[in-house]
Parts: sequence; structure tokens; C-alpha cells
Amino acid sequence: MLPRRAQFVKYITPPFYVRLDFTEDQLLQKMEELPIENRPGANWAYRNTNYALLGFLIHKVTGQPYADYLKEHIFEPLGMTSTRVINDSDIIKNRAAGYKWRGELQNQDWVSPTLNSTADGSLYFNLPDLAKWDNALYSTRPLTQASLNRMWTVFPLSDGQPNPGHYGFGWVITAQNGHRLISHSGSASGFTCHISRYVDDSLTVVVLTNLDASHARPDYMAAVIAGLADPALLPPRLTAIPDRDPQIAASLGALLDAIASGASTKTMAAPELEDILERSGPLIQKGIAPFWPGTLTLVQRVPEPEGGQSLRSEFRITKGASSILVWFRLNQRGKPDLLLFQPDEAYRFAVSP
Repeated sequence: MLPRRAQFVKYITPPFYVRLDFTEDQLLQKMEELPIENRPGANWAYRNTNYALLGFLIHKVTGQPYADYLKEHIFEPLGMTSTRVINDSDIIKNRAAGYKWRGELQNQDWVSPTLNSTADGSLYFNLPDLAKWDNALYSTRPLTQASLNRMWTVFPLSDGQPNPGHYGFGWVITAQNGHRLISHSGSASGFTCHISRYVDDSLTVVVLTNLDASHARPDYMAAVIAGLADPALLPPRLTAIPDRDPQIAASLGALLDAIASGASTKTMAAPELEDILERSGPLIQKGIAPFWPGTLTLVQRVPEPEGGQSLRSEFRITKGASSILVWFRLNQRGKPDLLLFQPDEAYRFAVSP
């Protein structure tokens, strides 16, 4: 199996070390050292540090740590008896273990207890508790309707335009086949999850997996499961479409040829992709062996999900009875800067604003 989101890999470098414990004040200082990415309101990007900061604010304002505040004000009032902040010391009945795939199944990487308990997730929960949470979101307990409405409204940038992630307050607001969809994904430490709330259809789908984000597709699974429950939500089939720019497929084919043969790709790819190919080349070479050389078929060509001028193309690679999907993109200089593999899928997974 291949790294599905290789281009998003972030190598842990200073100031954060996931194996060290930090106090809240120390973490705050580390965050303050990070460069400001853009002027407030000028752009949007999902960052876990924002949620960690929110947890620090909760502690500062209420005097209660993030975990204690959630327990008292949300989990206990809603009867969510299994939900808690991660604690490796507790004996938790039926607790699942997190795994990663590195050519074979392995245990998740170890993360320090303090970095495994900040407000950017760090929760243990199960489906019965999430059903209680979903049910509460149809009521005004624990939040008012005004708060819910604000959460589920795409927040505008300073120019008045909707942010490119279609993000509200902790939720992504989109549509599937014209049906309103409020959703969010999460991943950490060998676990992935996704919740899709089709609020006008009174349907919620939750998918929990204990496999790393590079090899699990909870968002795709949720979309297809919703379609199986309600055919009006079923995504269209992922089939071949005309390729009006064959040079993109030619560039992808040349890059795959080089990877498969073990040749250098240094002059072929953009620096950010070349760095990944240099680190993961042998793994990718091994992973594509059952599929390449094969036949490339274009199945999607779409704009970047978070804005930008580039288009990304999705191809199906077929060799005999075996097939796999690959996302590919050329930058403005015509160099590949995205190479993203995933298992073949029957349906075209896409949501709309």
C-alpha cells in the first residue's frame, strides 16, 4: 500500500517534539514562535494550534482544564459516559488500539501524554456517545440555537467572501447531491474519524477507524454509506472522462517510470515533492510495482479544494485485474508537486459549497 497523503507529511521539527512533555505555558510560547501565515481575515487554513489555543483559553477563563470543563458541561449532562480525554494510564474496557501501515501493520507512534491531551482532539469516544452528541445538536442543549446557527455558517474573510474551506466554527458546511451537509474529519495516533450530518434528511453517519490517515478513508466511507441509506445521496460512479490535456498524463507516466526503475527524480519534480520522493522512494517503488507499468485513465480534474489557480487530476492506473487511484498536479512551472495514491474507489467522492 502507498502513502495516500504523502504530500501533506509534516516532519516534526523544532519547536514541537511529540515525545516531550510541555506545560501549557511552554506550548503557548512555542506557538508564539511560529511565523504568522497571513493577515487576520485575509485567508483561511486549518491549524491544530488554533484548537490547542482554545483549550488554553477555556482553562484560563473558567479555571478548569479543557478535559474537566468538557466532562462537567457537555459529556456528563448528555450522558456520554465513555467519552474522555486520552489517558494511557486508565483501564478502559474494549479500548481500541491505533495502527499505522508501513508495508505491514504496526502500532501507532508514541506521543507524550501532554501533547495527547490538548484541545485539538485528544478524545476517546464510541458510537453510542456520538449518537447522544448528534441528538443534542438537534436541540438547544447544551448550546443555544443562535450558537448552533453561527457554528453552521461559513465564516467570511475580511473581503466578505466565504473562506475557501467552507468552514464555520468547528464544522465544514457543504452539500452532497444538493443535500445540506455539516461534517468534520479527524486523525491522530493511528486513528481516523468522520461525522457527516445531513440535517435536512435527519441522517447522520459516523465512521471510526483505528488506522492511520494515509490509509483510511472515513470521509469517503461516510458518503457512500449515506447513499446506501438514502439513494438520493449516493455519489456518482467514478468513471473515465475525456482528457483534453494529455501532457499531464504524459508527465505522470514519466515520473512513475522513473520511480519504478529506481532512477533519480531530482530534475523531474518540484522541491517539495522531490523531498518526499527522496524519503519514501523505495516504499513508493514497492507499492506501485503491482500497477505500473499500466494504463492511465483520467477520472477527475478539479480545482484545488482550498483555492489556488492549479488543477489537480485523478487518474486510475489499471494493470490486469489490479487498479489504484492517483492524484497528480503540475505547478505553474510544469513540475509535478503532488503525487497522492489511494485505493481504487467505485464512486466519485466530492462535495459542493
